[in-house]
Order: sequence, then structure tokens, then C-alpha cells
Amino acid sequence: MKTLFIFTLSLFPFLVNSNNNVGISNGSQNKNPIVQSTSKYHVLVTKNITYAEALSHETINSYSTTIIPLKLDVYIPDNNIKNRPAYVFFHGGGFSGGSKQQSKIINLANYYTSRGWVFYSVDYRLKKHKGTVPQQWVNAVSNVPEEKARQFLSIYPAIRDAKAALRWVVSNANTYNINTNFITVGGGSAGAITAITLGISNQEDYTDEINIKQDPTLTSTNIKQDYKIRTIVDLWGSKIAMDILENIFNHQRFNSSNPPLFIAHGTEDAVVPFSNAEALKTIYQTNGVPVAYFPLEGKNHGAWEATVNNKRLEELAFDFIVAQQGLIVE
Repeated sequence: MKTLFIFTLSLFPFLVNSNNNVGISNGSQNKNPIVQSTSKYHVLVTKNITYAEALSHETINSYSTTIIPLKLDVYIPDNNIKNRPAYVFFHGGGFSGGSKQQSKIINLANYYTSRGWVFYSVDYRLKKHKGTVPQQWVNAVSNVPEEKARQFLSIYPAIRDAKAALRWVVSNANTYNINTNFITVGGGSAGAITAITLGISNQEDYTDEINIKQDPTLTSTNIKQDYKIRTIVDLWGSKIAMDILENIFNHQRFNSSNPPLFIAHGTEDAVVPFSNAEALKTIYQTNGVPVAYFPLEGKNHGAWEATVNNKRLEELAFDFIVAQQGLIVE
């Protein structure tokens, strides 16, 4: 285990389906949502909605804590449609920085929302918050290089928060008229790691390792809510959080039931090496699950402006989501 942790975390020098998902019907919506091929709707934005609360410790797992609100922004198409798909997106920043208000994410939100999606941009706890971590995870930090230990400890609470955000989205589906059978999760860099983990892990993973006595804020996270992820969008991410889950808890979650995966990754990425994309592609091909794989030739980390055959990444992901979810395009 020691060798694997050192190898895996060394991929991040600046670490800048659910298999047991239960299908959820929002108001018995059986029809596939309609989206637009071009921008059609004005975009309405509601910022800084609290989706849950979480603990911030003075030191890792100390008794001295502060309860902090967890926030997201919702981008809503200005229409009267009652059957909308949802796209939940997580920012990058190495589990150390970044925010839901990054300009690239706002651009992405406007692209999809103006075409009919409800788009959620999510903040989560970062390294500075020292979120609650399972004891097994704390024990495993001894196998991690010292300079990466804090980063390693930041992954668990970030993904715990992301799962809480997804449960909030489903719990509040009627407010935004989303069809919970058509949810995409995506992210860039650390956000992509988070999105991959949400899509691949079981719903209890990154949640049940800590109980309500250890972290009373779990009562604010819609803990009993199920969700179903239909597609994952991975922009220069990796499966590192799944590797950690397997090595600490012996949970191997990759299988033929995982949601289809869209991968875009720079071949010259110096932050999250391109080999991470290749590894995910191989697993998906081996398991016979649909995967769209776009090596961005000569591009480094965060290649938001990249094109493939004159199509931007948001267009390529649009085509993939539509095809995999069977959305109707007008």
C-alpha cells in the first residue's frame, strides 16, 4: 500500500454510478428531456444557496470545530419546461483552492443552461478547512510523502461534501423542474476527480465511514436521499480517489454498471499526467462501458480552449451526453 500511495499522489505535484443507485423519478417523468442545439434561453442565476453544513477543525479531527455552510450556485433556463436535465459541476484547485465562481465554469454554465440544462456549480471544503476524516484515512497518511499529507487528507471531506450536494440537488428537484433520471456530473482537475468518484463509488462510500456522532452536520446533508448519475465528464482528472478507497477500505467499484464517461486530457499535462486518462479509458473498455476519449495533443493542464475537429470541449461533451442519455435535441 505504501508504494501505491506514493506513486498515486506523486501524479499531483500541484494537485491544483453509483453501482447501487436506485432510479429516481421526479414526478413520474418518463419522457426524455428536450434540449436545444443552440443557445435559446436567457440564464437566471441564484447564488450561494446552502446545500448542507460541515465541520471545520482547528487541527485534523480535533474537538475544536466550527460549523460552516456549504454553498452552490444554480443556473436556470428562463422557460416553463417541467422536464429538464441537470448538470452538477465541481471546480478544480487541487483540493486547496478554486471556487464555483471560476470564469471557465461560469462560461460552461451559460453554455448548457441556455440550451436547457439546470446547471449547478458547487463549492466544497478545501485543505484550509481541515474537514473530518475517517481514522483509517488518518492512519494511511503515514504512507504519504509529508509534503502531500495535507492534500491527501483534504480529499475525503471534499468528496463527502460533493455527495451531499448531489443529494441536495435530487431532494430539491421539483424546485428547479429537473428530471433526476438525467443527471450529469463533471469537473476539471480536482473537480474531475470528485465527479469520477461520485459516478463510480457506491452511495455509502465517502459518507458512511463517519457517523453522525462523530460529525453531527451529517444530519443536514439529506443523508437518506438516493441519486442516479447518468454520465460523467472528466476534464483532466484521474481515479486517484477511487484508488485510495480501494487501498484503505478494499472497495473496488469499477464494473460494467458504471455511468458512461467523457474524457478530455492534455497529452503534455504536467500536473495530472496523461497516463491517468489512458488508465481510465482502459478500465472502461475492459468493462464494456461507453467512453469518449479525447487526447488533447500538445496541451497542458486546464486546456479549456482546446478543440477537436474544430469542436470545443463543451460541444463534444454536449454530443456525448445527448447520445448516452437519449436527450431530444431541437
